[in-house]
Amino acid sequence: MTHTREDEPLFLGASDRIELIATIVMALAAIATAWCAFQATKWSGIQSIEFSNANAGRIESTRADSLANSQRSVDVGVFTSWLDAVAAEIASGEIPPVSQNGYAPVEGTLSAFYYERMRDEFRPALDAWLAADPLNDPEAPATPFAMPQYQLAAAAQAEDLLERSAVDRQDALDANQNGDNYVLTTVGFALVIFFAGVSSKLKERRNRWIAIGVGLVLFLGGLSAVFRMTIVQLF
Repeated sequence: MTHTREDEPLFLGASDRIELIATIVMALAAIATAWCAFQATKWSGIQSIEFSNANAGRIESTRADSLANSQRSVDVGVFTSWLDAVAAEIASGEIPPVSQNGYAPVEGTLSAFYYERMRDEFRPALDAWLAADPLNDPEAPATPFAMPQYQLAAAAQAEDLLERSAVDRQDALDANQNGDNYVLTTVGFALVIFFAGVSSKLKERRNRWIAIGVGLVLFLGGLSAVFRMTIVQLF
């Protein structure tokens, strides 16, 4: 004989218990759905901010790299002109040959003119290169630009900005994944509400318990996923 809801007792009977459980499950699932929707929106905003930071960092890195390239070009031009001037002045006897002790500018010479206009970042590299005796030591670097003393602040800044941009981009991708996870969990909680709501419409008690059971399993699975995501984000 088929059981109907009218045949069941109205006060804390099986039908009442099922509806009570379904109501509680739907209420909790609704709260969880709202929370997941809030988290998905929040992570979407974080994603946009981090992508914006990454793009800004890449732009600033490009600017710094362009400045470094310009400074490097200036250093190469001045060094080449200085080298030509030194060679000509040594040949004419205006200045003594350059030794490991370095170059001593002679006032009024073209080489001194170029030397005094070398940038502060390049001059230490030139002095270190001359101390390495490149004319007599075949193992010495070919140019001052290969010396470790040749460091451009703009190039270092460009590299630092590029690394920070990569970090911001990864943070944006992580935020996107977190948002997707919360959206997927929201769908799961919506299914919980569906099964809990359907359970009150079914006639057979067995089917109603199955619907409630499926809803409870989905709810606990979603709750576990939210808990894990929260722990990962905190630590």
